[in-house]
Amino acid sequence: MKYIMASALCMLMSTACKGRAPLSSLEGESNNPVAETNEAPSGAVGGSTLVVFFSHAGDNYSVGNIKVGNTKIVADYISEIIGADQFEIVTHKYDGMAYTPLCDLAKEEQQKGELPPFEGSVDVSKYETVFIGGPVWWGTYPQVMFTFFSKYDLNGKTIIPFTTHEGSGLGNCVKDVKKAYPNATVTGEFSIYGHDVREGKERVEKWLKKIGF
Repeated sequence: MKYIMASALCMLMSTACKGRAPLSSLEGESNNPVAETNEAPSGAVGGSTLVVFFSHAGDNYSVGNIKVGNTKIVADYISEIIGADQFEIVTHKYDGMAYTPLCDLAKEEQQKGELPPFEGSVDVSKYETVFIGGPVWWGTYPQVMFTFFSKYDLNGKTIIPFTTHEGSGLGNCVKDVKKAYPNATVTGEFSIYGHDVREGKERVEKWLKKIGF
């Protein structure tokens, strides 16, 4: 795989494989797929903890056409281990899309600042701690997650970002969560390669234990 830097924008993206960068690797190489964590959160668990995530099934870089998205697998691990509730950000905009067209659409959405709609709703008021997870597309979370950020106020809560990727690590996700929620405590971040998640439950367990769950 050859990695190329194109412009100031491309400095925020991971580099190309056959001229096309992997959607979950568009932030740049990370030599440390498990991010360093900050101060451990308060450890709120069970009904006071929520996992919010977007996960893309179908054609994915490195793992091929999958029925269950990489991020959903990590979200399921979290819920199973600590007993957290879940809210999946679901949009059908990307259904059935091949990898290359999805790359192009994701880039266009980000450049235009689009906020794609998603299904369902959740009462965030009853949760003290919110995990926020997704793949890294062009250096940060997919735009549909920013739709969630614009709709729900998580200020005053503890937010724990996590990502799946193929070289991007956390990208700009932590920075963007802090920007969306300046009065939240954003801590305990974690990233894992998408192609590792199916054998990655132990790593998730170690991370959760490290941050106090």
